[in-house]
Amino acid sequence: MLKKLILEEVSKSINKAVSEQKLGAMTPINSYKLVTEIPKNLSFGDFAVNVSSLARYAKLPAPQIAQTIKNYIQLDDVEINTVAGFINFKLGTSYLADILSDIITKRENYGKRDSKKVKILLEYVSANPTGPFHIGHGRWAAMGSALANLLKFAGYDVFQEFYVNDAGSQIDNMARSIYIRILQLNGAKIDFPDDEVEIKKYYPGEYLIPVAEAICEKYPDFYKKNSKILSYDELPTQEQTLIKNYGKKYMLGLQKQLLNKLNVHFDNYFSETSLYENDLVSKTLDKMTKKGLTYEQDGALWFKSTNFGDEKDRVLIKNDGHYTYLSPDIAYHINKFERGFDKLINIWGADHHGYICRMKAAIEGLGYNPDALEVLLGQLVNLKIDGEAVRMGKRKKMITLEELVDEVGTDATRYWMIWRDINTTLDFDVELAKSKCDENPVFYVQYAHARACSILRNAFGETIDTTENAIKEPAVNDMDRMSFRSLLQVNRLEAFKPIVDADEQSYEATKRLLLKLEEFKSQIESASEANAPYIICKYLQELAAQFHSFYNVSRVISDDKKLTIARLAVVTAFKTVLASGLKILGITPVEKM
Repeated sequence: MLKKLILEEVSKSINKAVSEQKLGAMTPINSYKLVTEIPKNLSFGDFAVNVSSLARYAKLPAPQIAQTIKNYIQLDDVEINTVAGFINFKLGTSYLADILSDIITKRENYGKRDSKKVKILLEYVSANPTGPFHIGHGRWAAMGSALANLLKFAGYDVFQEFYVNDAGSQIDNMARSIYIRILQLNGAKIDFPDDEVEIKKYYPGEYLIPVAEAICEKYPDFYKKNSKILSYDELPTQEQTLIKNYGKKYMLGLQKQLLNKLNVHFDNYFSETSLYENDLVSKTLDKMTKKGLTYEQDGALWFKSTNFGDEKDRVLIKNDGHYTYLSPDIAYHINKFERGFDKLINIWGADHHGYICRMKAAIEGLGYNPDALEVLLGQLVNLKIDGEAVRMGKRKKMITLEELVDEVGTDATRYWMIWRDINTTLDFDVELAKSKCDENPVFYVQYAHARACSILRNAFGETIDTTENAIKEPAVNDMDRMSFRSLLQVNRLEAFKPIVDADEQSYEATKRLLLKLEEFKSQIESASEANAPYIICKYLQELAAQFHSFYNVSRVISDDKKLTIARLAVVTAFKTVLASGLKILGITPVEKM
């Protein structure tokens, strides 16, 4: 990576200058942090390092410090100059030829990192199987699957898991609601309660009507046996279990269908119920008790989470004998470690912020590294249609995620959900996401890929000569392409020479594009380290803009065959990197628009 190469060379030069006492009062123990930047004024160079901060140690003017360091830098084919406290670097053509050759040779593997042999369990979405996904679930789904792709590209072993919250009161609430729908379908004069407290025990949305219809169809005797029972809570346990299990399976099936439509694929769906069936919750709490991590008070079992930095101790078993939400969650996270994962990444809603500390406390208390758990908190999505905000909720009529995907498409939904930092609220403009204009980020990037594909089709395919009504041979044939690739391997500078000899404006645009393509490697590194796929979105926007600038000043297919072949190689390199970035985001690299 060029930025890293330059920074390393500057650091070496500083060390040499200090060892020879050429940087004033600066000593080897002085710590500093420098970065490689791209100058706002590109006439200064392609990259710059600001060393002005060293003046506090050297007790010298910043220009003198920059000039002294410059004298120690040893980089071939690089023009180096200083302006004030900046050291500027202007790269020669050998670097550009190397970038082009590297991409053409490695193709879709360009930018991939070597295996880090770190096993990551990435858990996200993890919704209750009680209703359709809301818009926030869509953000976490798109973000999670893009993060999985990114981490895999960066060399990690990633396992994607959906934790199915299929136990607890919310499942009873769903079953209770389904039963009312069953009664209504069979003519019973019954409705959901009007009381503000009682209605919280139900999901009155119409989306549960098809579930009730399916139960009535599959179990025609169900209503006949229970027609005189108007309360779900009075049903025999066997009948309650039937409704709950059917409802869970039905709703989870719908959720899986939507995830597939959104191009989100999990390696495993982990059932919360299985924790109880395998006694993992009770066994985990037993371990905590044996380690002295719990105590009893007021008839409840408490976790000494304050011993590990939590603001207060937490209840594990309530005085009525029921587990709190924390107990199965602890068992689940310990199970992740017991399955051999080195790192756990969770994507939770922002309202779970206070939950992180108590989970880390339990992990540490049970002998695991709390820093192995990293939680990304997904902020809200504001959905806008025709400039107006649209409400989202589960208990009344709402805009669902599926309706959004059907309206704007999978690619647009994913891109818009990913392209902002997960830590910030997202404004999703439905009309803009559907539009075919440069202001729509997904259209802008996909159009750049389609334009590159069109150029390559025109160059490598047969065309019709309208003046003579005859088929024209391709501008460049397979032999031409193979010869150029061979030349890139043997003599990169010779292969790149036609671009150097072209007009200066086109050369500069080509240089900017190639340097932006090389930046893909550092973007993969920084995005994967920060667990931030939106960085790739931002990069692709900039890359597409750079390609459009190149296209506007460079006639790719011309009478100059050598120049045509060289520029086509640049277009191919661009198409390769852009497609890799889009695939990481789970977006289709469309070839025609």
